[in-house]
Amino acid sequence: MFRLAHISDIHLGPLPDVPLRDLLSKRITGYVNWHRNRRKHLFGNTLELLLEQMQAHAPHHVAVTGDLVNLATAIEIGNAAAWLSEVGTPFDVSVVPGNHDAYVPGAAGRAAAAWNEYMAGDADVLSEARKFPYVRRRGQVAIVGCSTAVATPPFSANGFFSAGQARRTLDLLRQLGEEGLARVVLIHHPPIRGAAPNHKRMVGIRRFAAVMREAGAELVLHGHTHLNTHYTLAGRDRPVPVIGIASASQSPGGRKPPAAFNLFEIDGEPGRWQVLHKRFALNDDARTFQLVVDEVL
Repeated sequence: MFRLAHISDIHLGPLPDVPLRDLLSKRITGYVNWHRNRRKHLFGNTLELLLEQMQAHAPHHVAVTGDLVNLATAIEIGNAAAWLSEVGTPFDVSVVPGNHDAYVPGAAGRAAAAWNEYMAGDADVLSEARKFPYVRRRGQVAIVGCSTAVATPPFSANGFFSAGQARRTLDLLRQLGEEGLARVVLIHHPPIRGAAPNHKRMVGIRRFAAVMREAGAELVLHGHTHLNTHYTLAGRDRPVPVIGIASASQSPGGRKPPAAFNLFEIDGEPGRWQVLHKRFALNDDARTFQLVVDEVL
């Protein structure tokens, strides 16, 4: 049995001092949004409590589906690298980037360089030289990391899943299926039509759905919406569960649900995988977590 934890949308804070020159871009809108909205609810020790509770369940691996930072400044990216080392070793933690990690042109590359060990695939896979998708084989499970992170104009938070990445993901999932592995796909934007507003949606949803229909997967994990969601996509042999999660830093009392983490127990054999899903959410006391979902997917 393989136990996989899932968190997302860390938005590591507090926001550091940002030089004026760095605000002469899309960052000015994010800077204002942080001070008007996010800092009211992404504060305190919520993230630390979540990690403590999550690690008490002794997961074998942790999936982080993007938005580790807010404005993707150099200081934030460095702080996120240090934070990742607290979550676990690069072997035990897999990361995919979100739109905030690619907030302005060039940011995605700087984040990838700083967090490379957490996004590097196994040495023997076809994706090695292409970065995304990457794959990490961990026992009976294959973690497949896709990227939708691209710099966008102000007031836009769209993601992009390209035709090239779709072809590579299709080939990879077929290969892993032939190896008899349980395939878990990580992506930041929800690959579901209507799951996010038009200015925050993923461009390439139809491509992703076609990959699932042709190759299949056992599980898809995403973030972005700061919501706890459960969708399905048509798969090659059976429906594919698509699971989202609230922001790992969200305190109670906001418009979005408080911080939560998913825990999946994957067991079985090729063609007969069983996935048990549990979700733990922060209580209104902002100090304890409770089990709110317990289901077989």
